[in-house]
Amino acid sequence: MDFTKIAKNAKTAFESIAEVTTEQKNSVLTLIAQKLKENSGFIFQANAVDLEAAKELVGKGEINQSTFNRLKLDENKMRDMIQGVLDIAKLPDPSGKTLFRRELDNGLILEKISCPIGVLGIIFEARPDVISQICSLAIKSGNVVILKGGKEAVNTNKAIFKVITEALSAVGYPENVIQQVFTRDDVAEMLKCDKYINLIIPRGGNKLVKFIKENTKIPVLGHADGICHIFTDESADLEKSAKVIIDAKTQYPSACNSVETLLIHKNFPHTAELLTALENAEIKIVKEPESWSFEYGKTVENIDEAIEHINTYGSGHTDCILTENMSNAEIFLNKVDSAGVYYNVSTRFADGFRYGFGAEVGISTNKTHARGPVGLDGLVIYKYKLYGSGQIVSDYVSGNKKFKHKEL
Repeated sequence: MDFTKIAKNAKTAFESIAEVTTEQKNSVLTLIAQKLKENSGFIFQANAVDLEAAKELVGKGEINQSTFNRLKLDENKMRDMIQGVLDIAKLPDPSGKTLFRRELDNGLILEKISCPIGVLGIIFEARPDVISQICSLAIKSGNVVILKGGKEAVNTNKAIFKVITEALSAVGYPENVIQQVFTRDDVAEMLKCDKYINLIIPRGGNKLVKFIKENTKIPVLGHADGICHIFTDESADLEKSAKVIIDAKTQYPSACNSVETLLIHKNFPHTAELLTALENAEIKIVKEPESWSFEYGKTVENIDEAIEHINTYGSGHTDCILTENMSNAEIFLNKVDSAGVYYNVSTRFADGFRYGFGAEVGISTNKTHARGPVGLDGLVIYKYKLYGSGQIVSDYVSGNKKFKHKEL
């Protein structure tokens, strides 16, 4: 099908779900979770086909081992997928909330109401669990989605998509709320489709996100880099610091919220012991990097230099201070300009599930309506509703009437 037709269908679907109730949303999400469980064998079979093909791609060097690992769908991932859908069903509906209500004048009432963004274009690499996350978040928030997954997971993506769309159809949900495309040409067309698509969300590596940001006029929610710093302050506890840094670096090294850069105060008295602990955990420290926006360790004069360094070379993702000085902690938390600023805790906590969002559509370093791990609240915007009875501006410009601006 022509992509423009797909996009038009998505916009029509968005208009058709405006009156879907929270109860209907929760009901279909519960059914999706049930159907995923019932059809897990069917999905695993599709995933096995993708994994077999991916082994050859790893051998040829076309994909790396970490991509292969993300592609693999096992019982644990399936359990988490299903639970994620159920968790989203339990969360409050972010759409339709009254954010404020104001009486401008007698009989002239202004309301600010949360509402869905609209049509979301989701482009993601070999992560099959993304489909259930995105679809569930979109359904609960009242958005519609066009999905484009990586070719490595095409069979798995089709299987999960089939299960979800059959669940939607079974309860009479509007058509085309969720659609899927497969080719690079579809991606190119999606990025041009600013008339119908309201937001692009990429889930993948730096190369993918940068390409998308550079080739579309549609707003993009995401991050091109995940350069996360940990600053070990002068008063930091050695045991606590080693534990946090090792977790932030080794628990899942390829994640965007793993730490890349270690800054150490020049007067930290346990530098040698800390570096030994990191070396024992097989963490290599590069002291002379080719670029400061890369992985390395560095000694800094004080907290001010650490903050300046992070704000200059960081990516605005997640940065942490290790310290026993609460005053320094507050200075760091207030002055570091990142989506996540942490105190004595691993950067790996930057995640929608760990934040209690149920799931996330991605992590944003933007300074727009959504920042950090983006869950349900990041998929709504707002509109203003004004209720009146024939009022006109001329009366207020002339002075015949005056605004009251009374909060209700």
